[in-house]
Parts: sequence; C-alpha cells; structure tokens
Amino acid sequence: MGQIIKNHAVLICIVISVSLIGIAAALYPGGSLLDMDSEGFDWTKNFITNLFQDNALNGKENPGRIWAIIGIAFHALGYGIFFINMSNKISNNHGEKVLKIVGISNILFTFLIATPLHDMMVTISSTLAMLGIFYITVFTLKTKLHLIKIFCILSMLIFYFTLFLYGLGDWGLLAIMQKVAFTVSMLLVLVLEYFTKQTDYARISPGEQSLNATQR
Repeated sequence: MGQIIKNHAVLICIVISVSLIGIAAALYPGGSLLDMDSEGFDWTKNFITNLFQDNALNGKENPGRIWAIIGIAFHALGYGIFFINMSNKISNNHGEKVLKIVGISNILFTFLIATPLHDMMVTISSTLAMLGIFYITVFTLKTKLHLIKIFCILSMLIFYFTLFLYGLGDWGLLAIMQKVAFTVSMLLVLVLEYFTKQTDYARISPGEQSLNATQR
C-alpha cells in the first residue's frame, strides 16, 4: 500500500484537491465580482480564491472555506512532489537543482494563497510554477516526445495569457481562463508524471559532454 501511494502520490493529491474544492464550491453561498447578489458558485464568474474567504461576496458566512483550504494544501503538495519527481528524471545538474527548489518552495507559497497574503503569494507561486514548467519544456523539446512537446508549449501559452489577463485586470475573461489554465495545468502534470521517464531525458547537453570528455 505504501508503494502504491508513493507511486501515485501526485494523482492522489490532485484527485483529493479537486474533490475538496468541488465541495467548497457547492457550499459557497454566493456573490461574485460581477454580481454580488448571485446565488452559489458560478465557475464562469467566480474565482477559486473566493472560496478561501471567511464570508462570501454576498456577505454570508462561507461554510466551504475549510474544504477549500485543505484542497489547496493537497494541490500544493501534489505539485511539489511532481516537480521533485521531474527533477529526478532530468539528467542535468542545473535543471535538477532548479526543479527541486521550485518543488519544495512552491508547496509553501501555493498554500499561502489561502491566507491574507493572497496577492503576493499568487505572484510568487505563479512565477515559480512558470519557471518549473519552462525548464521542463526546454528539456522536453530535446526529447522524442513530440506530442508532449506540443502540450508543454500550449500549456505555457495558456499560462502566460492568464497572467496577462491578471495584470490587465480583465476579471470577466480571467475568471474563465483561470479554470482553463487550472485544468490544462493538471492534465500536463499528469501526462508528464505518467508518460515520461528518465531515459527520455538521458541526452547529455553539449556543455556536460565536453566536461565529461576532459575528465577522461
């Protein structure tokens, strides 16, 4: 059982996270930035971060908050484990170190999104995640995993566009793109977790190859 949990920790964390956030959304009383008097949680108008507030935007107490906080904790843990797992697949010392740092630090910063430090933590965790995916994409482009290459690039473009909307303040479209980016990100994580292996990234970079040659 312990080995099964270890082998599927990322999937387990993501499933638990999505389930708990779904429960939190079902319990959300109502209110969005576009309509403070709306009923319930609207996936096209509300932001996931609305679920972390003590009171919903319509002023009522938010009973789903605790479920959302536990959900984001599992989300942070799952992504942290994913980046660490990917660092063990990539045969590049620099890339390995960066992904491990991203994985460990992002567990903390992603969880803190559910606190009053939300805005700052969104910026930090998004930057770290984007850095990690960028490194993974660069190394994936050197492999023969052609479909995954396309998926990585598409995911990054969606991620960049979502951050652009956040900076622009286009809250209407951002509410929708947040869910799109969230879904695509989870799918990419699962694809990379289950459909890549260490041998796919076994190619030695020119710099490392030259270094190894001089040491012989």
